[in-house]
Amino acid sequence: MSIAKKDYKRITTKSLIDMKVNGEKISMLTAYDYTMAKIVDAAGVDVILVGDSASNVMAGHETTLPITLDQMIYHASGVVRACERALVVVDLPFGTYQSDPKEALRSSIRIMKESGGHAVKLEGGSEIKDSIKKILNAGIPVMGHLGLTPQSIYKFGTYTVRAKEEAEAEKLIEDAKLLERIGCFALVLEKIPAKLAQKVAESISIPVIGIGAGNGVDGQVLVLHDMIGMTHEFSPRFLRRYMNLYEDMTKAIGNYVSDVKSVDFPNENEQY
Repeated sequence: MSIAKKDYKRITTKSLIDMKVNGEKISMLTAYDYTMAKIVDAAGVDVILVGDSASNVMAGHETTLPITLDQMIYHASGVVRACERALVVVDLPFGTYQSDPKEALRSSIRIMKESGGHAVKLEGGSEIKDSIKKILNAGIPVMGHLGLTPQSIYKFGTYTVRAKEEAEAEKLIEDAKLLERIGCFALVLEKIPAKLAQKVAESISIPVIGIGAGNGVDGQVLVLHDMIGMTHEFSPRFLRRYMNLYEDMTKAIGNYVSDVKSVDFPNENEQY
């Protein structure tokens, strides 16, 4: 059965709660700069995540760990300036919240003041609850993130599916309920079994947005550059490519190079 979509002029944390209640799925994509964010926002995406995946996509690092708070603020600032409708959520990068709740609050305040972002996202459950509480007490909205948490990749040792075993699955459910209880407005579940993700989504009142977590959750998120095919090396099962921009761009740039070499560009109509 199709659900009538409400026309939101501006998405807020409350909008996302309403969308879950009304059965309307939430669309979320990453963006890291003004130009791309303007396109994503105009296309009607509900949430734009300024992800620490910028470390991989924009800077070429192997993991998300190297990106700094200053760099996240830089990326987020351009995205915020581009957006008229979407809710902009900004990842707190590795090392800015895990060990010290006061540091977590300082990092979050910097993001909110210097980038204009609307919320922050943190990876983890009970082990970072004090940091989350500290941020929430300052009036800053927090999105949680459980399952595969890329900032902990060296702990896991692999990007394989998480929570397939009963003990880890039970902890994930407990952490999800904890994040809801302490005040997170939404939760990302990454690369976990679809049945478990659906169980989590049905057991809590806040929206659950999945990436590699099946279709029984309240919304979906993908990395923009993967979804439009600008990247081509990364091909997990959960990724659907809606374009092959890598191939199209390579061809277009090759044509430009050829036209410059042959003096076909610029022609008489393209000069003054």
